[in-house]
Amino acid sequence: MTESGAESELRGNGSVRKGCDPFAQTQRSKLQNRRARINQQINKEMRMRAGAENLFRATTNNKVKETVALELSFVNSNLQLLKEELEELNSSVEVYQNENESISVPMIPLGLKETKEIELMMPLKDLIEEHYNEAGCKYEKELKELMDLRQAMRTPTRNDAGIELLMEYYNQLYFIDNRFFPPNKNMGIYFHWYDSLTGVPSYQRALAFEKGSVLFNIGALYTQIGARQDRTTKEGINHAIDAFQKAAGSLNYLKENFSNAPSLDMSTPSLNMLVRLMIAQVQECVFENVMVAGVKDEFLIQLQSAQEAARVADVYSLVYQTMTQPPVKDYVPFSWTTMVQVKSEYFKAVSHYFAAVALCDHIMGPDDDESEQEKALQQLHVTMPEGPSLITVLKDKEERRKLGKAHLKKAIIKHEEAMRIHSLCRILRKMDILQEVLAVAHKRSLKKYSEIDREDDFFDTVEAPEIHPKTQQKPEIKTPNFSKVKVMDIFHRLGPLSVFSVKNRWSPAREIHLEKSEKGFGFTLRGDSPVLIAGVVPDGSADEAGLREGDYIVSVNEQDCKWSKHSDVVQLLKSISTEGVSIGVITLNIPEHQNNADRKSLLGTMSSTSIFSGNDKENSRKIADSNKSSGLLITWNKKKNTSKDGSTHSLPFIAVTEDGSFY
Repeated sequence: MTESGAESELRGNGSVRKGCDPFAQTQRSKLQNRRARINQQINKEMRMRAGAENLFRATTNNKVKETVALELSFVNSNLQLLKEELEELNSSVEVYQNENESISVPMIPLGLKETKEIELMMPLKDLIEEHYNEAGCKYEKELKELMDLRQAMRTPTRNDAGIELLMEYYNQLYFIDNRFFPPNKNMGIYFHWYDSLTGVPSYQRALAFEKGSVLFNIGALYTQIGARQDRTTKEGINHAIDAFQKAAGSLNYLKENFSNAPSLDMSTPSLNMLVRLMIAQVQECVFENVMVAGVKDEFLIQLQSAQEAARVADVYSLVYQTMTQPPVKDYVPFSWTTMVQVKSEYFKAVSHYFAAVALCDHIMGPDDDESEQEKALQQLHVTMPEGPSLITVLKDKEERRKLGKAHLKKAIIKHEEAMRIHSLCRILRKMDILQEVLAVAHKRSLKKYSEIDREDDFFDTVEAPEIHPKTQQKPEIKTPNFSKVKVMDIFHRLGPLSVFSVKNRWSPAREIHLEKSEKGFGFTLRGDSPVLIAGVVPDGSADEAGLREGDYIVSVNEQDCKWSKHSDVVQLLKSISTEGVSIGVITLNIPEHQNNADRKSLLGTMSSTSIFSGNDKENSRKIADSNKSSGLLITWNKKKNTSKDGSTHSLPFIAVTEDGSFY
């Protein structure tokens, strides 16, 4: 079964609600299932090792110590074998490549982080009853929807639908955080995730760990999408460039917005390395774009190709340096480090090959711009080549051949170095595509060298200078656009987030029965969703019934009004019978230690409230879209706990005056 055949289901709002079939026997799913199995085995062995180490430290019996020491040696041996097996899985890059028969250099994708199932139903039910004063069983549908969404995001399809699924869950976590995770209370929910590179399990109670892990998987899935593109076409290359740039953006966003990650793959050194790796792969695709366009037998285009290849070699060299620095070198797969080093040497060779072809095949025509060609040749090298002036080289075929031959010699040396490094890695030796690419390029340089080599070449070949790296398209780090995936707060029924958040506390709902007197109700309203009692006229009907300034209306005659606009509430009040009206209200409990500015910001700006009569006027402002997901992230150590509620707004008002008229 191919992955494209895996089911995906779209809701009415366009969001993806189902992942791919975890039992589908695609190569990628088999790989991910093996990863999950290894993660569980590593977890088991680590627990055994921790227990054995504790026993070894605690016991004074030498016989027991010997037995435990032997057991520890077995456990450590098993852990080493599992680590090597996981490294081999991380090195299985061929599974993620495009399946066509074209020969192209393989890319390095990331495997998805695995997670354990968690029990959210009971803790969230308990909090709904305790904090929101509602029966938890009323929200079983919403709780199931949340659990289904989390389950689905564990197996995203390798396409845009999979990205949308992960982003939907990521955006939903903004609402979950504000609804259910108090800033100063432990919910007792542990989020378990396995390290993508080492398989070591990590867990935290902070929802930030869940968000960060999902963000890592968004970046990882983008790398898999980029690796699967057909890079023999311009369209495929551009799709790969876009995917790798978005992968770099996701991982960079994770690095900049989260701190103190509990797993190595999400540490700052690892993310730095991964971002650089993605940028290098973008740069490689940029070079391939030049190749797909066709390297014509034109001097300037050949030189540009040489500099593009040199730029790719340069960025891979930087990635290699990053991978070989502690602590990254201790856990990054050896095959990755080797492949990056191979690519650096390979593209150096390619850059010298194109420089040689440009020099050897060039014949200056009468219409050619000498100064432009001289300038291009001058910019090709890091240092000036030995021998005659560049204009002489351009005009003299023999001088061009000599310099071209020097570049070819260096190209052949670099190709052979790439092949030597490649042969040192057992995993890469199994990679037929890479081996074929290296062999074809090497033969191409040897063939060109044999074409220009002469038996009577008695001169000493000059040393070819290094090629100056230069690119026509600088890679971008594209920050993920979370707002493109619109989500509805699953627990929308609890009420507007500006009030009904776990960060606020309020009194239980009170039923106020109002009867309209000759002078009206005697209160003013302000705002939308929910409507606020902005003022109460002393000794009026509302005052005597117990209505207070700052109360929020949550129901009118048992009709839920948490999400009602003030005009809707006024309409309900207008249509009351002679028997009066029952209004359900709540009061926010604002701590006394909060300053006046904070208290006013919670209740809305009250100073502009007035009670007046006159023509019907409605001063309204549209409520901000509370479905808009905030991009703000919580750090691991909770340094910041800033909350941006999309539904915070300047409250318009409408008044119910003493003479019984509205406004």
